[in-house]
Amino acid sequence: MKNQALYKPPQFWSGPYAGQHAPHVAYQPVLQVEGVVVRYEGVTALEGISFALQAGERVAVVGPNGAGKSTLLKVIAGVIAPTQGAIRVYGSAPGGHLCIAYVPQRSQVDWRFPVTVADAVMMGRAGKLGLLRWPSARDWAYVYECLERVGMKALAKRQIGELSGGQQQRMFIARALAQEAELMLLDEPLTGLDVPAQTEILHILDGLKDQRVTVLLSTHDLQQAAQAFDRVILLNRRLISFGPPDEALTPQTLEQAYLGQLRLIYAGQGLTVVGDTCCEGHHD
Repeated sequence: MKNQALYKPPQFWSGPYAGQHAPHVAYQPVLQVEGVVVRYEGVTALEGISFALQAGERVAVVGPNGAGKSTLLKVIAGVIAPTQGAIRVYGSAPGGHLCIAYVPQRSQVDWRFPVTVADAVMMGRAGKLGLLRWPSARDWAYVYECLERVGMKALAKRQIGELSGGQQQRMFIARALAQEAELMLLDEPLTGLDVPAQTEILHILDGLKDQRVTVLLSTHDLQQAAQAFDRVILLNRRLISFGPPDEALTPQTLEQAYLGQLRLIYAGQGLTVVGDTCCEGHHD
């Protein structure tokens, strides 16, 4: 018999009751962030953040460590409450939305937990199952379908601690798919991965556009953000810029965000970032 605890909502699921959906208001943006302020013990982590996302967009959140990238994703997910301002997902507060999938940094996950890949992905079905219903054959079939879509079906029975970094991230995406997420929030999922693993994950995320799944992903890689995302949020506690990469990432906006601690070189193909000394030894 499966461990019943595995099918309780994960700690970063924000809905008050499994199986209860917050309403989606027609013609509202997938995500509306309005004047959000977050303060921790008197320290301002985010100040007056406002923007909106539409269905199917891929948006990168960039900025130096300590800029509030992780805080922004957590407040959108409903993990923490804003001190001021409002978050709306399809017109209502994030609590109760089963359509939001939040993927934390890998360092925040206990990979020693004795659970298989398939069981971890089934956790994404928790909100659909409710508190008292066991997974059906149909639920398990859907879990394996999600694993197949991210190239992880062959590893379904493997313990999660045996996965590589790229495989761990693909498992998280499969769990979001099993959740039937419409808004994916990924906190630095590409950090520490080699180039092939990063490319594979970006390719998987590309495939979600046809389903109008919106992706908001934090990263330190400015060049990757400029090349692989529809729009970019440049953040340093306040919103420095938001728009297409060539408009959001300019020498002027980068100077404001990184306070002169980026080294920029102009080459034949445009602006190249060659250093970010402000990001050493700090955490978001």
